[in-house]
Amino acid sequence: MTFNKFNIGVTVRILILFGCLWLVTYCYFHDYSTYILVSLSVFVATLLIELINYVNKTNNELAKFIMAVKYTDFSYHFNEKEAPQSFKQLRHAFNEVHDTFRQLRFEKETHHQYLQTIIEFIDTGILSFDTTGEVEMMNQSFKKMLNVPYMKNVKSLQKKNEPLFKAITELKVGQHTLLKLDVNQNTLKLMLSATSFKAHGKKFMLIAFQNVSAALEENETATWQKLLRVMTHEIMNSVAPISSLADTLSKRLSQSESMIMADNDLLGEEEMEPIRDVFEDVALGVDVIHKRSQGLLKFAETYRNLSKIGDPVVENVLVKELFETIYRLMHTDLEKKGIELKVSVTPPNLPLQADPRLLEQVLINLVLNASEAVKNREKPVIKLIGILSETNKPIIEVVDNGIGIPPELAENIFIPFFTTNKNGSGIGLSLSKQIMQVHKGSIQMQSVENEGTVFSLRF
Repeated sequence: MTFNKFNIGVTVRILILFGCLWLVTYCYFHDYSTYILVSLSVFVATLLIELINYVNKTNNELAKFIMAVKYTDFSYHFNEKEAPQSFKQLRHAFNEVHDTFRQLRFEKETHHQYLQTIIEFIDTGILSFDTTGEVEMMNQSFKKMLNVPYMKNVKSLQKKNEPLFKAITELKVGQHTLLKLDVNQNTLKLMLSATSFKAHGKKFMLIAFQNVSAALEENETATWQKLLRVMTHEIMNSVAPISSLADTLSKRLSQSESMIMADNDLLGEEEMEPIRDVFEDVALGVDVIHKRSQGLLKFAETYRNLSKIGDPVVENVLVKELFETIYRLMHTDLEKKGIELKVSVTPPNLPLQADPRLLEQVLINLVLNASEAVKNREKPVIKLIGILSETNKPIIEVVDNGIGIPPELAENIFIPFFTTNKNGSGIGLSLSKQIMQVHKGSIQMQSVENEGTVFSLRF
């Protein structure tokens, strides 16, 4: 309809223009006055200019609309009320198209913001880059997880973190790989998954980084607990009857010896001596069996406690007060050994949500282990440190200047029964790890041989 009105308007103006030109020509050849010819010529020029303006006005309206679409500027509004009749429908159509584009753009931006919020909110690290390694996107989880605040090209990782660079560049689409990294004195176990997509004619690789350290540790702990339950159950079921039987035999043997010794009229002293030796040997053997079986029962009962850690009774705890309790408990013994115990908390009122009874047990275990590590040092020192992490989460550190832990042993220190101390049971660190897990936290270790060790409790 709008197009038809435009055509009619142009046609009418052209017909009038041709009519006026015919009149000018007619007047010219019939010797009309100069005034009439000039007037008609001015009128023709005016009509021509008006026709050009009419066409240009339409073109300008169309050009404004097209430029608005090109630059996605949908804030412009065409005035319909003051427009000439022939332009009202055109402007109305432009405004409707603008409204449609504006709504589509709003929906697109909303979806984009929604997607960006999800990407930034999830705990999974996301990294996307093209075939040249140029980074297209990386979310906050990736930056915090791997301590990479900015990265323009993944090739920059080659010098900073060779294992990470190798894992990223060698990972194929659809594959999964488990990567172990040391980041900010923390050991992370990451599951990497890769996919690819195309956009704007370019191919991109998208890699997801999921921290599975906690899940793997929980599965490992659950496996050990199951093994301990089975092992202690079998030991106790097998050893308990032996202990009971040994006790019974010991009593029967004592009774038999008394009866024989009381009825020795027929035997001389020389004949009784070998019998006494036999009784003594058998009694000694039975006593050894009884004591050893009791030791095994106690051993099984002790390690059965590893699988009996209940839910923590969580309460508000000040780290300063927790350290003061440990200091009062252990300061005297450490001082006798010449070991200095230092305490530091920043900020001084650093709070913690934990079970103080269980946490005290963890700290006592760690301080006792540290005292063994520093006992032969020239100036032995153990430090209890409370600080806030980069994410404002509390961290407790037990630091010593001891002999350190060799790398080949560091992997095994949290395994039940593993110990480098000949007088140790191998239960302390494993128990401490489980206590931290029931607190939804973790315990981590960093050590340098002949310099010292740091155990970090992260909540």
